[in-house]
Amino acid sequence: MTHNDQKLKPPPFKIKVVEPIKKTTRKERKKLLEEAGYNFFNIAAENIYIDLLTDSGTSAMSDYQWAGLMLGDESYAQCKNFFHLENVIQDITGYKYVVPTHQGRSAENLICHALNLDQSKVTVSNQFFDTTRANIKISGARAYDFVIAEAYKPSLLHDFKGNLDTNALEDFIQNKGDVSLIVVTVTNNAGGGQPVSLANIIEVSKIAKKYKIPFFLDAARFAENAYFIKLREKKYQNLSPKEIAQKMFSYADGCMMSAKKDGLVNIGGFIALNDEQIYRRIKERMTVIEGFPTYGGLAGRDLEAIARGLTEVLEEDYLEYRHQQLEYLGKGLEKAGIPFIKPVGGHSINLDVKRFLPHIPQSEFPAWALTVALYEYHGIRAAELGSVAFSRQQEDGKWIFPELEQVRLAIPRRVYSQEHLDYVIDSVIDLYEHKEEITGMKIIYDPGILRHFNAKLCPLD
Repeated sequence: MTHNDQKLKPPPFKIKVVEPIKKTTRKERKKLLEEAGYNFFNIAAENIYIDLLTDSGTSAMSDYQWAGLMLGDESYAQCKNFFHLENVIQDITGYKYVVPTHQGRSAENLICHALNLDQSKVTVSNQFFDTTRANIKISGARAYDFVIAEAYKPSLLHDFKGNLDTNALEDFIQNKGDVSLIVVTVTNNAGGGQPVSLANIIEVSKIAKKYKIPFFLDAARFAENAYFIKLREKKYQNLSPKEIAQKMFSYADGCMMSAKKDGLVNIGGFIALNDEQIYRRIKERMTVIEGFPTYGGLAGRDLEAIARGLTEVLEEDYLEYRHQQLEYLGKGLEKAGIPFIKPVGGHSINLDVKRFLPHIPQSEFPAWALTVALYEYHGIRAAELGSVAFSRQQEDGKWIFPELEQVRLAIPRRVYSQEHLDYVIDSVIDLYEHKEEITGMKIIYDPGILRHFNAKLCPLD
């Protein structure tokens, strides 16, 4: 059955290879949860029915990309695939220098090192995501979020909830005076995949230039952001997604990207920028931890797949289908009264757990409890973006919990059909109708940094 009257256009691709998936029993899943310490990162993928843990590295590659793998030049230095990738990135971003990395968090680490971030430094963003914040924390620097206030109102409709509050940013700079890096995440993953307007990027750029602060885009989902701009900023509706992306990049000093999202690949990332001194420091560090700067911890075939994926992701028919998939899922949930972050994001639907499970306080990790129930009852793996991922303990022992308590249903690119989405909708509705049966959780092992990847939990009795 379908869950709304929306008619999806056929996908702009046809199925060529399939991968079998199996559905385990609830009894089997309960045992698997116990053995995994109730942490989904510890459950074998073969025991997941629908995997919505992340859209990172989970895309289905095209025949064009697979063909490119056969053209991999595995020379240690200066392989031909690097130059293809470099040309594609230069064309899209306009930046002179390109450094491939094995994934986005490596790019973040290299940027932190190249900018000499330490205990005396401050960084700001609309909202840093988990690995970016962790890399900044490891460097010793402090990270502050300045997303607009509307981002913290889940049911409020706003075209660009990912926007950075530029008035707050400038006030902060004037009071602190020691900001070393500004990052705008497009789209804003921590806030439900919400886009950032081009007007906001331009305003942030003006402030960065005024105070001579490096300004980078976290561009993991740049194409999805460009498509939102096309749909919602009338000034740019006649431009192609590529032309809008080029404008986005033109206002920043550089970007770091996990190509595992809008690169449509399973591994890879890059840094692109214009500052030669920063570029040299990145290359020096990279040679130690990633390998020679023209392969960046990747095989030549991976570089080729990224180059081809970055071209495909900007095709408007693909972006239209991607957008409609998310809209379909959102409308199906909305019709049933399921609370989630509105409007629908670019890569995920983020359930608003404070309204979904109002009987469980944040100290009992309700978002994690909801992900446990989603897997136990229906075999769906989702991501917790709530008190396990983002709470922190102050020096006085008091816990600070995030304003948003979310479960992210991230949709892999070119992977799941409408029937899969209908199953997800049915499953979430079922849990909502039995929400009082869901109980809280407690942490029994806390690794500290990036807690959600390695923590162990158990249900409260």
